[in-house]
Amino acid sequence: MTVNKPASSPKRALGKKRAASLAGCAATVLLTMTACGGGTAGTTAKDGFAQAPQKDGALTVWVDATRMDAAKLYQRQHPDVKLDIVSYDGDANGSNYLQTKVQLFNRTHKGWPDVVFSSQNNEASWAVDAGFAAPLDKGLVARSTLGQFARGANDVCTVKGTLYCLRNDLSQAVLWYNAPLLKRFGYTVPTTWEEFQALGEKVAKEHPGYLVGDAGDSFTPEIYLWASKCGANHITGPKAVSVNTTGESCTRMAKLMDALIENKSMSTSGVFSTDFGKNEADKVLLMPGPAWYGGALFKGTFKAPAKQIAAAPVPQWQGETSPSTGNVGGGTWLLSQHSTHIKAATDFLKWVTTDDAYQGAKAPGFPAYAPAAETWLKGQDASGYFAGDLSALKAASSQVWPGWGSGRFSQEAIWAATVKPGLTQGKSVVSMLPAWQDSIVKYAESNGYKVSQ
Repeated sequence: MTVNKPASSPKRALGKKRAASLAGCAATVLLTMTACGGGTAGTTAKDGFAQAPQKDGALTVWVDATRMDAAKLYQRQHPDVKLDIVSYDGDANGSNYLQTKVQLFNRTHKGWPDVVFSSQNNEASWAVDAGFAAPLDKGLVARSTLGQFARGANDVCTVKGTLYCLRNDLSQAVLWYNAPLLKRFGYTVPTTWEEFQALGEKVAKEHPGYLVGDAGDSFTPEIYLWASKCGANHITGPKAVSVNTTGESCTRMAKLMDALIENKSMSTSGVFSTDFGKNEADKVLLMPGPAWYGGALFKGTFKAPAKQIAAAPVPQWQGETSPSTGNVGGGTWLLSQHSTHIKAATDFLKWVTTDDAYQGAKAPGFPAYAPAAETWLKGQDASGYFAGDLSALKAASSQVWPGWGSGRFSQEAIWAATVKPGLTQGKSVVSMLPAWQDSIVKYAESNGYKVSQ
């Protein structure tokens, strides 16, 4: 086993030239029935795609830092498998590192990893056209296995009815809170956003310095705006998107955020920043956030003591009859059409997404594979770390609002470039909603999307 890092720096987004290149690549795939960037010599049509000649050798797996433990565990449990583990950024914050490298590999006809993890849920939107992602439901992965993933979990992996990746974990947002602190302050968990805002205003007056949320991360809109059913990112077709950031569903949440940012009960530092960790981590009373906040953030980064952190459903707007929440990441696993180790790659892919050894017992987030999720929840309860059970996570797993899609462009990159700098300068979220919309439209159009507003 070797662990190494690719050296190149990623670009932030695909431009028109790159999009055109990928579109041309897709045409090549359709015409030749071979993977883009590869040749026809020696290929065999099987499992829904033209497979390269198979051979012995190391299986190359790309993972981010968090999934490194999964790859190493697989290696320990499968000592006969030759594994070359490569560490990369996982396309974090929409870096587009993977697609940039795939373009290079397609030009040089070499270098593709066999299996790759991405922290993004939109990789299938370009990886299919690029001839990189292999179809998984044409023979590689049994229907009986696919049927046990959570409802809707693999929708982001499905292109024109064919499955091209497997979801790693579900990152549905819930309301994390400090149970003993909330009790000591004499507060109750808010069930509506109106109650949430009122509590934030009360905290600012009665316990200044304590927090009910954070708006400083690039994934902020995926927690708050997505949960509010903001129509900023509705993918309506393979290359079509509807964008409206100034409707009531967006402005109501923006106003809530502005009020709490102004009274300083909502931070703008970003939960993974040094400033937050040093000055605010122990001041968190409430924190809307994804399922992985429990283990990765509170237990891991913040080192919060046991029996302190609990989870409740994300608040809903008064009068809403259909509960909705957002989603931050979750990640996907893709298998390369160019792999010369299809059997080994498929075995790894199935193990890393479904096996209890990792997903049930070790994964930091809520597994997308339902049987592993049950094991994971039991393990979390048995650990004695959380102040109560995590049933809110299971309920929220089926409440992610479907009106926020996974297009080729990264909403995290757009928010980071457009809104986050304004927050730092003291601008209100409401005032930046039009600029956010303009930026989304430009990103979408540069990636070949037809935009309706």
